Amino acid sequence: MMQPFLFVTDLDNTLIGDEKALEKLNATLQSYRDQYGTKIVYATGRSWFLYQQLFQEQPMLTPDALISSVGTELYFDLQQGEIDQDWVNLLSQNWERSKLVKLILDEFPELTPQSNSEQGEFKISFHLAEETAEQTITKLKQRLAETNLDVKLIYSSGQDLDIIPKQADKGLAVQFLQQKWNMNDSQTVVCGDSGNDIALFSTGTPYGILVGNAQPELRQWYQRYQTPYRYLAHENYAAGILEGLAYFQFINAFNLNSTENH
Repeated sequence: MMQPFLFVTDLDNTLIGDEKALEKLNATLQSYRDQYGTKIVYATGRSWFLYQQLFQEQPMLTPDALISSVGTELYFDLQQGEIDQDWVNLLSQNWERSKLVKLILDEFPELTPQSNSEQGEFKISFHLAEETAEQTITKLKQRLAETNLDVKLIYSSGQDLDIIPKQADKGLAVQFLQQKWNMNDSQTVVCGDSGNDIALFSTGTPYGILVGNAQPELRQWYQRYQTPYRYLAHENYAAGILEGLAYFQFINAFNLNSTENH
């Protein structure tokens, strides 16, 4: 009998992007969930509000858990939309949100706040132009160190800067779920396309699938840190996920027409 596995995927431009391939992936995952107890988790930079919008628009399965807002929010009850309290307690430690906001608004005018829907209790999000990003992030890290604000900066897609607690990111949220569901890295596969997915791939040693349409920042990271348990798919979006799942033998490949032999 096949063993259950923990399937974790980013949404925009990873799971979402090719509706026909998504329907095929959905059927495969639902079958493995029904037969073997596979767990399905979405890990997204989107807020709860924007996740709900996407869920209404796209033919998505209801997940067993949702990691949203770049790993700062974790939901098990997708009906009520209440953040898991154990996760909240963990992230609250040493998090000084108002102090962070004041420092940035006072000293970094090049950082433009994102919309209110994208701000969270444990996430402060800004727009940052790619041409000034490196210089600004270096300066910001220096100021944070000087003021003893120990946080994590995540820059992705050449425009988004998220400031989150040290204890938070997509990868650490996955480890939290592994402990809860008694699963290990050899039973876990994570999928992504951009810089904010690096934490998914680099926290522990789960199997990793980079979809073929992955952003340059993630491709460069993959080339720098290649390992046998990470795979860069040829196919894009959900088709790339199917290709990777077959490559790592999490699913049977015989009925996946688009999967190539490597």
